Amino acid sequence: MSSKSSITTFEGHRNLRIRLILATLAGKPIKIVKIRSDDMNPGLKDYEVSFLRLLESVTNGSQIEISYTGTTIIYRPGIVIGGELTHNCPPSKPVGYFIEPMLYLAPFSKKKFSIVFKGLTALSGNDAGVEAIKWGLLPIMEKFGVREVSLHILKRGSPPLGGGEVHLLCNSLIANPLTLHATETPKFSAIRGVAYCTRVSPSTVNRMIDSARDVLRPSGVEVNITADVWRGENSGKSPGFGVTLVAESKKGWRVLAEGVGSAGSLPEELGEKVALQLLHELSNSSVVGRNQILMCLSYMVIGKEDIGRLKLHKSQIDENFIWWLRDIRAIFGTEVYLKDLAEEPIPEDEEYMMASIKGIGFTSASKKIV
Repeated sequence: MSSKSSITTFEGHRNLRIRLILATLAGKPIKIVKIRSDDMNPGLKDYEVSFLRLLESVTNGSQIEISYTGTTIIYRPGIVIGGELTHNCPPSKPVGYFIEPMLYLAPFSKKKFSIVFKGLTALSGNDAGVEAIKWGLLPIMEKFGVREVSLHILKRGSPPLGGGEVHLLCNSLIANPLTLHATETPKFSAIRGVAYCTRVSPSTVNRMIDSARDVLRPSGVEVNITADVWRGENSGKSPGFGVTLVAESKKGWRVLAEGVGSAGSLPEELGEKVALQLLHELSNSSVVGRNQILMCLSYMVIGKEDIGRLKLHKSQIDENFIWWLRDIRAIFGTEVYLKDLAEEPIPEDEEYMMASIKGIGFTSASKKIV
C-alpha cells in the first residue's frame, strides 16, 4: 500500500468492499490494482461489479473508473445520499454480501435508506445470511447510537436459484457514532434462533430444532428456537433449509452461528453442527463474535475524538484482523493499540487482549450542508 498524489493504492481483491466503504466514509480517493491479475479469469467478478453499481446508486458525485481488463479500479467517493431503490443481486453471492456494507453508510446518509435486495437470502461461503445480519450486526449498531434500523424478509430465497427479497430500512441518521467501552466479557443468559425451510417438508425444521436442542441442553440456559416454514410464491425458486442460533446476554451483546443444508445433507446433522459451532464461537469470543469485529472497529475509528475500547479473544486476532487494521491505517491514518491482558493480575484474562482506538472525529458530510 502506498499513498502518492493524495490517492491511496491497494493491491488485490481482498477486502474490496470494505476498502471502498472506508474510502467513502473518509472521502478519500483510492486505487485498487492487480485484481486477480494472475487468475485464468482476471479482473472483477459479476458480484463486485454489482456492488460498485449499488455504491454508485447510494452516493452522489462518486466516480468509478474500471480498466479495460477489469484488474484496476480508481474510486473517487461522493456524498452518501441513500434514498429508495431496488437492487438485483447476482446468484453468485447472497444478499448479505450487499447488505452488510450498506450498514456502514446508512446512518451517515443525507436521506433515509430504503433498499429492497433481491436474490439469495441464505448464507454462502463467508458471506452472512439475513438472520446473521439482523441478529448479529443491527444490535452492534445500537451500541453506537444507531437504533432505528430494520431488516425484513419479504421472500425467502434458497440456493441455487434464489428468488428472495429483503428490505433494509434505516431511519436513524446520526452525525457520528457514540464511543464504545466494552471491557468486560458478558455472561450469556439465553440462546434463541430460527430454523427455516423453503419448498421442503415442514418436518425438516423440527428435526433441525430437536438436534440443536440436544446439543445445547447441557449449557443450562434457556433455549428457544423458532420454526419458520415458507410456502408458495414467498418461498423462492429453490428447495432448501437452514438454521441460525444466537447466544444473548442481558446487556444486549450477541454471538451467533449459522448454517444451510447442502445437497444430500440431513437436517439433524445441520442442527447439531450449528449448535456445536455456536458453543465453539462462545468459547473463542469475548464481547463480540468474529463476524462483528470489523463493524465495531470501523465505527470506533469514525467516532468522536475519544478513546474507545473493545475486549477481544486472542483467537479472534487472525490474518483477516491484521488486514482490516492495515486498511484502516491506510485510509484513516489511525492505528489500533492492542494490549495483552495476560500481564494483568486477573488470571481469567490470560486469553484476552484489549483493543484501544482513538476516534478521528468524523462528521457525516451530509450533516455539514446547511
